[in-house]
Amino acid sequence: MLKQLKEESRWLNKFASDVTSQSGEDGIISKALDLLPRTGWSIEFGAWDGRKYSNTWNLVSSRGYRGVFIEADLDRFRDLQRTHDGNTNILLNATVGFDEKDCLDAILLPTPVPHDVDILSIDIDGNDYHTWDAIRLFQPKLVVIEYNPTISNSVRFVQPKDPQCTQGSSAASLVELGHSKGYELISSTYHNLLFVSREYYPLFQIPDNCLEVMRDDSHCAQLFVGFDGHVFLTHGHDMGSISLPWHGLKLRESKVQVIPRRIQKFPDNYTLFERVIWRCYFGIEHPRRAWNRFYDLATRCYSSLFR
Repeated sequence: MLKQLKEESRWLNKFASDVTSQSGEDGIISKALDLLPRTGWSIEFGAWDGRKYSNTWNLVSSRGYRGVFIEADLDRFRDLQRTHDGNTNILLNATVGFDEKDCLDAILLPTPVPHDVDILSIDIDGNDYHTWDAIRLFQPKLVVIEYNPTISNSVRFVQPKDPQCTQGSSAASLVELGHSKGYELISSTYHNLLFVSREYYPLFQIPDNCLEVMRDDSHCAQLFVGFDGHVFLTHGHDMGSISLPWHGLKLRESKVQVIPRRIQKFPDNYTLFERVIWRCYFGIEHPRRAWNRFYDLATRCYSSLFR
């Protein structure tokens, strides 16, 4: 039953294909836009050179869209200019932020871009959540936004509102933000979530668009603790470690153990010798808490003797 519900709700993913996108977004976007009224405008920031990993290049090059491409890095912006040399697209060397002076509304206000653009693609490797949250004036019909794919569906995480921070935010937090802004989730890929303005959501006939139905998170990094205090790490089918995919490294379980292996037992099963080891270890690692425990015990003993 759940399998069928997922298949029916994720019907857009059957159209997944890549021209310049990373995870099938080009095909999904094209199909979604076929159902929406058209202004013929797209916006993408974090545009790189206008082609690499772009979610709107295909619309501009093949479907007659006029694009707005915004890139903060000057070298990449020069590549962007070469990519779109001689056409009518709007190219801006700017950083899209989350304050009144640098949010998307402020940057695009002097341009002829309509407020109800067909699609907005946000890919800035970190502050995606905050930049979308700051947009008030522009109301794109379709929003494609990057999230951190290593975070499971149950986790609410939003990185600090800091231009220098590049951690990303969780899918669950972006879904909540979308709801608050009047958007509904219609598709999920490995790198991006796709949202549509709530007024157009019925056009997609999705039986259930809750995150648990729309996105599989079995590949996500997980941490759990055994009764004996052993910390377990898993990443998909990889037990014993989690991957740092952007750095090509792995974090092993042995690096995150809090309790020495010799005394990794359920506390009630400690021998007397192991209890002594545990108390010594606890005292070294947490001297303030150990002192508070000792003080409370001494106080209770004193009270019982001189009651």
